[in-house]
Amino acid sequence: MRRDRTAILLGFLGVLAFSVTLPATRAAVPTLGGTFVGLGRAVVAAALAAAFLLLQRERIPDRRHWPGLAVTALGVVVGFPLLSAIALQSLPSAHSAVVVGLLPAATAVMAVVRAHERPSLAFWLGCAAGVVSVLLFAAVQGAGRPQFGDLLLFGAVVLGALGYAEGARISRELGGARVISWALILSAPFLIVPTLLAARDIHGPVPAQAWLGFVYVAAVSMFLGFFAWYKGLALGGVARIGQIQLIQPVLTLAWSVILLGERVNAATVLAALLVLASAAITQRTRQAQQPLTQRA
Repeated sequence: MRRDRTAILLGFLGVLAFSVTLPATRAAVPTLGGTFVGLGRAVVAAALAAAFLLLQRERIPDRRHWPGLAVTALGVVVGFPLLSAIALQSLPSAHSAVVVGLLPAATAVMAVVRAHERPSLAFWLGCAAGVVSVLLFAAVQGAGRPQFGDLLLFGAVVLGALGYAEGARISRELGGARVISWALILSAPFLIVPTLLAARDIHGPVPAQAWLGFVYVAAVSMFLGFFAWYKGLALGGVARIGQIQLIQPVLTLAWSVILLGERVNAATVLAALLVLASAAITQRTRQAQQPLTQRA
């Protein structure tokens, strides 16, 4: 029970950190550009990761871990940040939160494929209820007709789910902080040049709000948030703890109200309660996991 509570708490802290990502990105991309925000945040986070690894005097991971770290980097360091940042150049934060709300279901599928988990039937029923809740949330928010940005967000969801599942699998041995740190270090050499080229397209004064949004997605969304998130996934299971992210669209909407001035009506509150209920159902299910060694 204590382990379950710890996993759920860590998962929630990770989701809370990630819930600000879309509004912060939306604040940054109009002046900094999607490519600079999507890739540049990983470069900044890689510098933080390098400092962390040096302070911890961490050894280089074993060769067997590098393929998994590469998959993790593809998903959460490059794929999700870049595609979502480009999409947010044309889509509002609330709209994007609806599409990204499908991430828990995608993570559950990736958990079966990559982390070799076998969720129960009750879990899948709860997961299905969550997807329906997210679709209802989309209808309430008036997601509108699909756009090219929606396709980008769908790709971001697929890659993000892949990175979550693979990163959590490796976290059972390396620990969440080490996984995201080494994934960032692995990616940095390939991202520095594109980031510098994208920086050349930044013209005129950049408002403080844009820089604050960029700093947040670099330091929290791309680095610190994964400390709690991967540890929670590793302790409680990718599919099960991943469902906590069902509440992320609701939290993101709340941050959009605070940071971007959007409004919330009674129908949105009802949809939020349905999303929270589906998340609670999945948290009460259990699944079989491989008895891998945990590391902090």
